[in-house]
Amino acid sequence: MTVRLIGAAALLLAVSGCSGYRESKGYILDKELTSAIQVGVDNKDSVAKTLGRPTFTGQFNDNEWYYVARSTNALAFRLPRVTDQTVLRVRFDPAGNVAGVDRTGPEQIASIDPYGKQTPTLGRQNSFFEDLFGNIGVVNGGGLPGQTSQGRGQ
Repeated sequence: MTVRLIGAAALLLAVSGCSGYRESKGYILDKELTSAIQVGVDNKDSVAKTLGRPTFTGQFNDNEWYYVARSTNALAFRLPRVTDQTVLRVRFDPAGNVAGVDRTGPEQIASIDPYGKQTPTLGRQNSFFEDLFGNIGVVNGGGLPGQTSQGRGQ
């Protein structure tokens, strides 16, 4: 009886270690507040008072504010999987008034697969030993214009 009880406790501990967890990252969207932003009525100050500071502003245009909310779900040691994502973009005209409000979801998430175990690059393909011993005997050869890797002019 005791062996069964210990086995059941060990099984319970092992299974509880594989439980999943949910995580929310970024801005916490309130649907009532985000729907209150109106084109032509609100400006940067009213949006900042209603929604708070944006997650980030546009890289090329300070008149675009982005609020990003993301929910993920993971199980044990697996990578987190995005279950929901919302990006709210508020665009302003040059005077600072709201010109548009756009909302996108998880359809904008891009899946990027790496190419093999190394990144292809242009240039010479050196072996390990060429990289290790390639500069032996080269004196004052680096960084001077018009010189090759052997330290001689062309």
